[in-house]
Amino acid sequence: MRIELPDHVKFILHTLEENGYEGYAVGGCVRDALLGRVPQDWDITTNAKPLQVKELFRRTIDTGLQHGTVTIMLDHTGYEVTTYRIDGVYEDGRHPKAVSFTGSLSDDLMRRDFTINAMAYNETEGLVDLFGGREDLETGVIRCVGEPKERFAEDALRMMRAIRFSAQLGFTIEERTFEAIRELAATIRKISAERIQTELLKTLTSAHPDDVRLFYETGLSRCFLPELDHMMETNQHNPHHCYSVGEHTLHSLTEVPPDKVLRLAMLLHDVAKPVCKTMDEEGIDHFHGHPVQGAEMARKILRRLKMDNETTARVTQLIRWHDDNPPLTERNVRRAVCRVGAAQYPDIFAVKRADIRAQSDYQKEEKLHYVDDYEALYQQILEKRQCLSIRELAVNGADLLAAGVPQGREIGEKLHELLELVLERPECNTREYLLSQIYKE
Repeated sequence: MRIELPDHVKFILHTLEENGYEGYAVGGCVRDALLGRVPQDWDITTNAKPLQVKELFRRTIDTGLQHGTVTIMLDHTGYEVTTYRIDGVYEDGRHPKAVSFTGSLSDDLMRRDFTINAMAYNETEGLVDLFGGREDLETGVIRCVGEPKERFAEDALRMMRAIRFSAQLGFTIEERTFEAIRELAATIRKISAERIQTELLKTLTSAHPDDVRLFYETGLSRCFLPELDHMMETNQHNPHHCYSVGEHTLHSLTEVPPDKVLRLAMLLHDVAKPVCKTMDEEGIDHFHGHPVQGAEMARKILRRLKMDNETTARVTQLIRWHDDNPPLTERNVRRAVCRVGAAQYPDIFAVKRADIRAQSDYQKEEKLHYVDDYEALYQQILEKRQCLSIRELAVNGADLLAAGVPQGREIGEKLHELLELVLERPECNTREYLLSQIYKE
């Protein structure tokens, strides 16, 4: 089996070998190369100690000498080179108490998480595959190296990584590995919100975002996203729906591009349905107010997961307005864009279509036609360059000050009045006309 290595990687490996050391490309880069993918990063492992590595290359960065890692810089690109190591005892389920260097490649590979990530390669020896990683790649299996419970006890985040790799690669999780996740799911609470967020986002933006269901099936989501469990366990007896809230959510995830904001919006767009659910006299379920309450719930969830403020704001706005359906006239669409926020367009259309496509066939075509017409009107408004926000007005705060409007709250109030006028009559958005309206009762 031959892997085409980049020239820089060849140079590093040859330099190590010429000086009496071993060197291999290792881990995810080998996995991706075997899958026919272009690796994003090339990690290298060696029996050379960090200071020995530093002596061989002109430009290096001390990335983590205590853990055996040195970054070699070649043409402004960094390559991490790590000494073979054995991890010490994991006392907190997150980090080894200590690491010790070893001269054995097999010892180093044995500490890795999954068989598909525990392969090494160089041009001298070819592929080193001690745990059946290549076979698992060919059969599409995620399997722990050695005893699954030991691997997950060392670092509980590996349980989420198993699901993430499953989603990214379209693989299944081997039975013993899956059962170990179910047994140890509660230990994910040891992991920081930031690390959990990273794995959740990688799963959501993967080729198979509906694998989020595995977080529920293993019990992991109960620890970091219990709202998903509530959605999975809430039925929808309503002609517009053919799935539970959770199943509808999972289907909707597959209907939007792999964009972080869109996938988060679909994951949480119906998060408030379990708490808003009511049933009428005919046994039909209703979820009045779920967009507004869902936006607030989503804000708290994303804050809990340490999501950045911009992402949180965009996601919560999409959730807040995903069920907003203005009558289709230019006037109403202008007001909708102003109400929802111009920054949410055209994403709001992607959210609406995904929501509809994950519903029952009842009125589905009519609903999709409505979104098409809504978007067409929106595009017409853009083409006509009609004003949709205060910053697009032909006057600004400085103009109002110069015209004699007092500094302070009155400036903002007057700008909002002018915006209302222009939303009704877009042809009025001229500097001369708006200044003439400032003191008009």
